[in-house]
Amino acid sequence: MTDKHLSSQFDSELSGVSSRVMEMGGLVESQIRTAVYALAQFSSEAADQVTDMETRVNTMEVDIDRELSSIIARRQPTARDLRLLIAISKTTANLERAGDEAEKIARMVRSIIESGSARALPASELRVAADLASGLLRKALDAFARLDANSAVSILKEDNAIDKEFDGFVRKLITYMMEDPRTISPSLDLLFLAKAIERIGDHAKNIAEFTIYVVKGADVRHTSMEAIESVVR
Repeated sequence: MTDKHLSSQFDSELSGVSSRVMEMGGLVESQIRTAVYALAQFSSEAADQVTDMETRVNTMEVDIDRELSSIIARRQPTARDLRLLIAISKTTANLERAGDEAEKIARMVRSIIESGSARALPASELRVAADLASGLLRKALDAFARLDANSAVSILKEDNAIDKEFDGFVRKLITYMMEDPRTISPSLDLLFLAKAIERIGDHAKNIAEFTIYVVKGADVRHTSMEAIESVVR
């Protein structure tokens, strides 16, 4: 992930903390995949597994943050090195929040199962968006690991597909609720579930933006796609 430095120990520290971030990313990806499986199969057991993983994710975030603070205090990095450490800190925070969204999905799956209305609602369509979000997070982590700004730009564009899936699903749920008021409660569960999936995509987008920040030294948040592509060229 990083260029060589005069201090081999600093290189080792950067490599170590970067590896921890990828390990945390893998755990969050597993959490999301399990949450998607829980949704696909309406499995309470899978939903419980997602909740169990949450503690491990939170612990890893605290450990990485502590390690980053130690490196910054001892090494006092500047320029790209400092940007990288800042981006790692923000990436771990976004991974933790993506894990929170997976846990939220698990809770909602349990609620839908308990309501007894799961099979009557279009949850299968929501799984398409969930797979998109999970795949986007995986690509974002890969781009960050390789510090690939071009791949990061592609990820920003792909996030729009998830947003469109969310908008279409919301319209369909509104139709269901208007046609049968008995579906309002479970439909609201699905609506919040859809929003959780959209947020996972947003966290992947954030990680892609951090990649561009490290490589190009530019904060591209709230920037048009045209301007972002100009920065990366």
